[in-house]
Amino acid sequence: MRTFQHQTHLWLPQPREQIFAFFADPNNLEKITPPWLRFEITSPNLFAVGRGTRIDYRLRIRGFPLRWQSEITAWEPPARFVDQQTRGPYRLWIHDHTFDEHEGGTMVGDSVVYAVTGGKLVQKLWVAPDLARIFHYRHEVLQHLFNPRGLRASNTGQGNFAP
Repeated sequence: MRTFQHQTHLWLPQPREQIFAFFADPNNLEKITPPWLRFEITSPNLFAVGRGTRIDYRLRIRGFPLRWQSEITAWEPPARFVDQQTRGPYRLWIHDHTFDEHEGGTMVGDSVVYAVTGGKLVQKLWVAPDLARIFHYRHEVLQHLFNPRGLRASNTGQGNFAP
């Protein structure tokens, strides 16, 4: 199975504990997911997340309705957590979220290892562009919520979307 990787980093001028707490609340996932995906958590009474938690979603990718389930396979507050698709559109989906203290704020890292049916052609034509749009949207929302003045970390040269 051929795998691909999508990585992004975003610096936010807020404490790591605050940023991690935002991501630890599953209800916030809907806030940072683009509206065109029609994302909805379908798991009942989901208030806390930890290792072993399974989360069910409903969404649309390119108009096609899908159900998705992920499991939290690593939970290391406030530094990191990993979600892995257990049911959904990808042959493999492992999303590693990291939160590193950096220049008085938090460097939020996303590393997704994934595999798709159809291989490199499907990945290049549809999946990679979709992921870039989704993470760009996510970064814009996070900037609006946690960095409305547009501050930047001095030695990264960025703080915005980095493909």
